[in-house]
Formats: sequence, C-alpha cells, structure tokens
Amino acid sequence: MERNLASRRWSRLAHLGRLAGLTLAMLFICLPGAWIVISAMRPTVEIMAKPPVWIPHELSFQAFISMFGVVGQGGVPVFAYFRNSLIISLTSTVVAIAIGMSGGYAFARFRFRGKAALFLGLMLTRTVPGIALSLPLFIIYARLGILDTHFALILTYVALNVPFTIWLIDGFFRQVPKDLAEAAQIDGCTRWQAFWRVEFPLAGPGIASSGIFAFLTSWNEFALASQITRSVASKTLPVGLLDYTSEFTIDWRGMCALAVIMIAPALTLTFIIQKHLVSGLTFGAVKG
Repeated sequence: MERNLASRRWSRLAHLGRLAGLTLAMLFICLPGAWIVISAMRPTVEIMAKPPVWIPHELSFQAFISMFGVVGQGGVPVFAYFRNSLIISLTSTVVAIAIGMSGGYAFARFRFRGKAALFLGLMLTRTVPGIALSLPLFIIYARLGILDTHFALILTYVALNVPFTIWLIDGFFRQVPKDLAEAAQIDGCTRWQAFWRVEFPLAGPGIASSGIFAFLTSWNEFALASQITRSVASKTLPVGLLDYTSEFTIDWRGMCALAVIMIAPALTLTFIIQKHLVSGLTFGAVKG
C-alpha cells in the first residue's frame, strides 16, 4: 500500500515536472512574439531603453493608426502590401500543391527509369540558399521584362516550394495502401476516380500540411522579394518593413506594428487547420 502511494506521488511529481517544463518552453518560444506585440504599443523611448523596460508604463495604438495613414504623411501602403502578399502566397501555394501532388503521386505509385536520380536532384535543389539565387534571378527577370511583377515572385516561390511539396506528399501517398485504389477500380472506378474518391481524401491532411508550409514560406520570404520587387505594386509585407527605416533612424514601433499585421493571418490560418496539420505530420512521419 505504501509503495503504491509512493509511486503515485512520484508519478504526480513527474507529471507536474513535465507540465512545468512544457510551460517554460512555451514561454521561451512565445516571448519574441509577445515582445513584438508589446513593442508595437509602447513608446519608442521604452523600446530603446537600457536596461530594457519589461513592463510598459503606457500602451497605445498610435502605431497602427499611423500605419493606415496616407503615404508620405507617416503611413505606409499596408493594404497594397497585404494584397500583394495574399495574391502571391495563395497563387504560388495552389500551383506548388498542384504540381507537388502530381509529382508526389507519380513518385509514390509508379516505377520509371531515373526515378531515384530525379528525386535526388529535386532534393538537392533545396540545398541551394535562396539568397544565392537573387542575382541570377534578377538578371533573368530583367531580361524577360517581368521584374517587379507578381508573376516573377509567384514563379520564384513555386520553384522553391515544389521540391519540398513533392517530397512531403510522396511520403503521404506511400502510407495509403495501393489495395484501396485497386479495389475501387475493380468496383468500376477509373484510375482518376479512384484517386479523387479514395486516395486523395486519405492523403488530404498531409496535402493540407504541405500547403501550410508552402504558404508560410511564400508569406514570410524576404531575401528574394527584396531584390525582385521595387514598387508598391509588387512589394510584399516583409519587404514593406523596410519602409520604416531611413538613413539615420528606424521606427521600431511602426515596424513591430506591421510585423503584428503580418503575423496575424499566418497564425489564424494555422489555428484553423491545426487538426489537419498535426494529423498530416503524423500520417507521413514514416515512409515505406
């Protein structure tokens, strides 16, 4: 009896220790985001204070009010940047998922000559840092006359996301038994119908998680966008952060306010499909 009580106490202590450790880890992870939100509402004097002021003495939404002002009067074209980011990120994600789903399904279901070499070549493209491509892409796009356009960034992000989505979706389709599609074909479905009615729904969570990663990559990318875009017509939100910098000063409060605007849609989208994201990651965790 005493041993059971002691073991229960130890298990409770271990459980409390795990909860405390997870809480500390979450606080450590969330601290930068919380600091950005607080900095967007505190005076610049407190942001630049040394030692740092941990608890703000005054909070206001002046930075957000100024952000939506007129260009040239302390505001930046946030709506234009937001529209550009949304168009570019959504379009590149849809195209990358369409190509990645086709490629991932082909690698998972078919055998063809050079399959391993082609797959390895796609994966090796992920080893090239994006900033190393900025100068070649700038020259090529300038020659083609598509510099500073939505199409240039969409094309770039599709090329960046396709290898990753193919690799990820390939793992998800490998977990779907081939027998299910074959049984559907025996029942009268064509191969296309078996894919859409049987295999695609089962791999849906994995495809959703791939879409989230592709969207966040496009939404948050800065290095290539800063080189390819020049005007308000094509600048994205990460590049728009530079509008708060000048030759001698940096508007840290305004920059943090725009960062909050940039983070909010990504967090909202992640929470909406959180269930699909977790199930997709666990579903494709083991590749056959």
